[in-house]
Amino acid sequence: MKKFLILFLISFHGLWAQVQFEAKVSKNTLGLNERLRIDFTMNADGDNFSPPSFEGFRIVAGPSQQVSQSWVNGRSSFNKSYSYFLLPTQKGALTIKQAAVEINGQVYKTNPIKINVTAAVQQPRDPNDEPQVSADDAIHLVAEISKGNPYVNEPITVVYKLYFSYNIGITNWRELNKPKYNDFWSQNIDIKQLVAEEGKYNGEKYRCVVLRKTVLYPQKSGKLEIEPLSLDIDVQVPTNRRDFFGRVQVVDDNKRVSAGSKTITVKPLPEAGKPIDFSGAVGKFNFSVTPSKTNLKNGESLDLKVLASGTGNLKLFTLPKPVVPNSLEMYDPVHNEQVQTPLSGMNGHTSDSYTIIPQFKGKYPIKPMSFTYFDLSTAKYKTITSPEIMITVMDGPTASNDVVAENNTGTTKMKVMAGEQFRYIKLKTSLEKMHQKDFLGSTLFYVLLFLPLGIIPIIVLLKKKKEAIDGDVVGNKIKLSNKLAKKYLSEAKNQINNKEPFYIALEKAMHNFLKAKLNIETSEMSKDKIQEILLSRKAQSETVQAFINLTENCELARYAPASSVAIQQDFDKAVAIISDLEKQIS
Repeated sequence: MKKFLILFLISFHGLWAQVQFEAKVSKNTLGLNERLRIDFTMNADGDNFSPPSFEGFRIVAGPSQQVSQSWVNGRSSFNKSYSYFLLPTQKGALTIKQAAVEINGQVYKTNPIKINVTAAVQQPRDPNDEPQVSADDAIHLVAEISKGNPYVNEPITVVYKLYFSYNIGITNWRELNKPKYNDFWSQNIDIKQLVAEEGKYNGEKYRCVVLRKTVLYPQKSGKLEIEPLSLDIDVQVPTNRRDFFGRVQVVDDNKRVSAGSKTITVKPLPEAGKPIDFSGAVGKFNFSVTPSKTNLKNGESLDLKVLASGTGNLKLFTLPKPVVPNSLEMYDPVHNEQVQTPLSGMNGHTSDSYTIIPQFKGKYPIKPMSFTYFDLSTAKYKTITSPEIMITVMDGPTASNDVVAENNTGTTKMKVMAGEQFRYIKLKTSLEKMHQKDFLGSTLFYVLLFLPLGIIPIIVLLKKKKEAIDGDVVGNKIKLSNKLAKKYLSEAKNQINNKEPFYIALEKAMHNFLKAKLNIETSEMSKDKIQEILLSRKAQSETVQAFINLTENCELARYAPASSVAIQQDFDKAVAIISDLEKQIS
């Protein structure tokens, strides 16, 4: 009877100690303007928590972590949770996908949760909390276009400006729809720092920030549409309520604005007077054809550089190709572009460099080259013609009348001399036997026959080695923690411009580093325990204290304001501390 009772208690204890990992939400139906709280809870200590992507939601706050452990009548209970506050970005039936966590070397996942998002609902509000100004009237997004009726390939600029009232504050903004410039060649101009300046909108004073600058070159005529830019903006609006010191209190609000689509009418380039050799250059250009040398010896080569410079669509046309006599061997060009694109349009130069090698002694002309472009200032076509270039080959074989002939157009033609028409045909042969040995009984046959027998011992050794590696639980756990430390340190470097993800990844990297080096679990990690073990492993006390301080700072820094310089310093400090501990720990 006692045996059955013991077995029953053991089974009951196994069920009671079962690992649980689940997701709980504050509500399953909410309005578009309401917040949703979601908690990911587990009853055992887990590592490497991976939240879902939260598609259709925006994270307002979180993650916040909470851990509790208690002992009641000799039984321990443990609870750990990660909490997020979400704001829906669209209506309809949305799904929060699975979260994952690693507990005792096994990965656990939550069940997906379906959320129904309805239209915005009216929420009760204290009259004192009513905003003094409306965000709808205080924020405006405008797209300013430099010219509404350009020619094809004439540059225009689109500048997106955000005007907002002096009475509100903007805490964050996100692009909802990025404009696509169909039928345009486009180039965005980087804005290194957003600066708020004074501006006017509909005759009233506003603060103004330039968000985006783009240079466009229309590629076809007619009416072309520029798609709108849409933003989701978090704002702070003053209320009628004041704090203890008499300062005006603010409430958080959200506003979505759009610049609206714009239509421009593109004029085609005039057909009257258009030269046959026009290749699409529009702007104002200079043109030159320059040889590296004009006097050559036998075996020497020259470089012929065809260059167009100035302002215009330098990346959107082709340069003319030189015409040389057949006695000059010309290779394919090397194309080079030195072009900048400021707000006024492209400027710089583009060039093609040809390598030319002469075959015979003599003088060879390179005909003049013509380059045609459409001048926007005069609305006319202009042609620039380079001078003729004479190439003189001072020595080498002489082209006789039987070899070289001049046709009526002045182009040099090569004649093939008798007895030389088969000069480049291969004269040596490579014969193969018609009757070859059979494959059966050959050396390759026996190699392939006994090769599987030789592979079997190798497979057995590899299998034993794999079993030994799989049996080393502690070693595998250390390798996994070391791998995760490197992974999260790399993730922290990639997230260096995003404060919260950066410090989460940095904290995970340092925890996994300790697990790999000291062979301890996360639940055993306390300040005193870490300090005791590191000092016993001959780590320097200054390095140990720096490690503990940085670990404690990661949790606080996620919710405290931090500059990009401070974040970079924390990352460099973490790399230096981990490197020092690698050298010091014995």
